[in-house]
Amino acid sequence: MKLEKLLIIVASIVLLVIIAFFVLGHRSQSGKAYGLVEGRLQRCPGTPNCVSSEFVSDAQHYVEPLAYSADQAAQVLPRLKTIIRDMGGNIEVEQADYLAATFTSSVFRFVDDLELRIDTEQSTIHLRSASRVGRGDLGANRKRVERLKHSFHSQTD
Repeated sequence: MKLEKLLIIVASIVLLVIIAFFVLGHRSQSGKAYGLVEGRLQRCPGTPNCVSSEFVSDAQHYVEPLAYSADQAAQVLPRLKTIIRDMGGNIEVEQADYLAATFTSSVFRFVDDLELRIDTEQSTIHLRSASRVGRGDLGANRKRVERLKHSFHSQTD
């Protein structure tokens, strides 16, 4: 009898956790990327589920920006768009110096935002990848940025 009660309690807790994840996934589907704030990507919040190259002083969230040579400038935006699509992203906003894309997880449908700011004066691409909800992401945003950077560099070599 005690074992049956324990199993019912454990099953109920597991079910509640699964429901909570589906609710968070649904909630993350409404929203959008922050966009540029005073010409820069938004700062990461205090949660670990965000990375950005804009703020060197934020060591917890910092990633190196992408550099490109001036002779590659015309191909930067088309290459980034191709890489993002190949990675499973959907481009939501496209401007001359800014891209915003979303990535949706397969099971719970969590949406993450990837934003790129192209600084033509410095031949640099600043990146920001962040989850819309929750605190943790098991390193998904950092891995996404590293994968994008690797793809970008492998196409230039």
